[in-house]
Amino acid sequence: MAGGALIIFKKSNRNGPFPFCFRSLSHGSLRNKIDMRQLVAIMFADMAGYTALMQENEQLARQKRHRLKSVLESAVNLHHGKIIQYYGDGSLSIFSSAINAVQCAVTIQQQLREAPVVDLRIGIHTGDVTVEDGAIYGDGVNLASRVESLAVPGSVFISEKVHDEIRNQENITSHELGYFELKNVKLPVRIFAIASGGLVIPSRDEIRGKTKRPSNRLAVLPFVNMSADPENEYFSDGITEELLNALTKVDGLQVTSRTSAYAFKGKNDDIRDIAVKLNVDKVLEGSVRKAGSRVRITAQLINAADGYHLWSETYDRDLTDIFEVQDEISGIIANKLRENLIRAQRESQASKAPTQNIAAYTAYLQGLHFYNKTTPADLRKSIERFEEAIQLEPGYAQAYAMIATAYSQLGASGQLTPHKAFALVHEYAGKALQLDSSIAEIYIAEAGAYLFYEWKWKETYEALQKALHLNPSAAATYPLLGYYHVLMGEKAQAVKALEDAVKIDPLSPAINHALGNMYVFAERYDDAIRQANKLLDLNTHIRQNLELKAWATGMRGDWEEACHLFEEVYRLTNHPLKGVMGLGYAYAKLGQTEKAMECIHKMEQRQREEPDVVLDADFVAVWFAIGNMDKVFYYISQCVEKRAVPVNLFLQYPVFKGLAGDPRLEALK
Repeated sequence: MAGGALIIFKKSNRNGPFPFCFRSLSHGSLRNKIDMRQLVAIMFADMAGYTALMQENEQLARQKRHRLKSVLESAVNLHHGKIIQYYGDGSLSIFSSAINAVQCAVTIQQQLREAPVVDLRIGIHTGDVTVEDGAIYGDGVNLASRVESLAVPGSVFISEKVHDEIRNQENITSHELGYFELKNVKLPVRIFAIASGGLVIPSRDEIRGKTKRPSNRLAVLPFVNMSADPENEYFSDGITEELLNALTKVDGLQVTSRTSAYAFKGKNDDIRDIAVKLNVDKVLEGSVRKAGSRVRITAQLINAADGYHLWSETYDRDLTDIFEVQDEISGIIANKLRENLIRAQRESQASKAPTQNIAAYTAYLQGLHFYNKTTPADLRKSIERFEEAIQLEPGYAQAYAMIATAYSQLGASGQLTPHKAFALVHEYAGKALQLDSSIAEIYIAEAGAYLFYEWKWKETYEALQKALHLNPSAAATYPLLGYYHVLMGEKAQAVKALEDAVKIDPLSPAINHALGNMYVFAERYDDAIRQANKLLDLNTHIRQNLELKAWATGMRGDWEEACHLFEEVYRLTNHPLKGVMGLGYAYAKLGQTEKAMECIHKMEQRQREEPDVVLDADFVAVWFAIGNMDKVFYYISQCVEKRAVPVNLFLQYPVFKGLAGDPRLEALK
């Protein structure tokens, strides 16, 4: 048969993982049309109300079904897709391009608005299709079906992966519907509706009945500083953070992490929109007014679906009562969300007051304020404030833990010599552990030391698992887990770990940036660039995300464009000697050796001026691009001696592929 026809026999109902048997009537087999494992756009289309119409008017039902088949086949062919199967009143098609799939879906819906009107639901997802032993199956097929079942007649629903593919297309617009719990899908799925061509865009309420609602998921928005002194911002932020910590200890309550919730700080977004973006059913918001030794805290617990205030209260207290207020608020919320939480459980899970010393607590909150800014200078300021808290209250476990975490970040980023940084990590983590072993940050800090300094992989993994057990919302855990998998040569697991983390904590800059890095390690450069663009749209940490985009762009083959991006990174550092490593690498790749050497000289000058900063890995990169392997291995040996960068990390990063198998590298392991 010219061009070939494909007969497909369905093996299971739509509740299963969608394996399909096939028999080819053409020269080749389906294996010639789809690789054993191939990334495709999967489109499910299903006619709404067909069964009921068959009972009422069989002739009209058949007429509509025939029209649907005609429109579908014409549109799929026009947009270079392939119909894999018809089943009942629905169909499964695949496309090599998500853009083609969406354009096809819009065309179908527009045509089916003409008489006789056919009410059709369409869902699209991109994923792997596997062909094995005569069957087509995969999670991607299952998820595409779930997206379609969520849709309403006249609409086209797409997953976040598809949205990432079409987001910059001028002729395709979309509307975010938020996260949904889907049957047989482990984590919430972010759904968008295509808005082009006059398609139906339902409200979230219209589709709520099709999916289970999030239960006992809470977002704590940053409490607003109502004090006359704007310097008291640290205090309102600190109250928010302490409430978060208290609520994460309530069994059965899922609390959105600080990083995602703080994306809405200073904004006036509608509570219902915030809940959609964070996939929560309850939101806690409030304000703090501090004056002298008095504090007023106002808090409201809001039902996200309708904006109804489930509970609100105002507390006027002396600062000495601040911990009782925090405990009282967290206890009330626990009761409101978990009516079956017995008294004994509430008491055992209540957050312990970290200190009764208000001056120490104030210094601690100031430390958190600087720590959350994440820059090296602010991390050092945070350490000073945490140290002050310890001087005022020697048994302040959280302060010890946060100092350990800050030093771990400084050591891992090369802002402090690893020998010094990680010795301090263990010193402060050890003290915190003696005082209170239930603080997740202790294990995060130690995991950083094990991973980047001591190269103890088993201990790294165990520490990270302990941290996640204590606080699944601790965003700093997930990037370390990704790097652990990379160092184990498990790049696919690294990507999956961070993709899952983004679903849990969708607006975390740290997690989203780490996911971009994992895409680079996995050589998925287009995905890395999309991730960088997403972060740049959020306007967070612009310099580091431009750098991520630059590396991915260069590794994809466009070093000229990468060089332009690295030049912007260098400009944004606002320092003559900083931010030059990527630029030096790009210059060398473009054959501009003199400019690359200028970058080397700047790094050498900075090393002289800042002896505590470790730049050996930066030197490795630029000398490698220049082609001076003696210099490369000298600086790798320095990394090993200083325990600055695990040797395996050089082997895993795509730009260093030429190092694999070199006996000098093997000798350094």
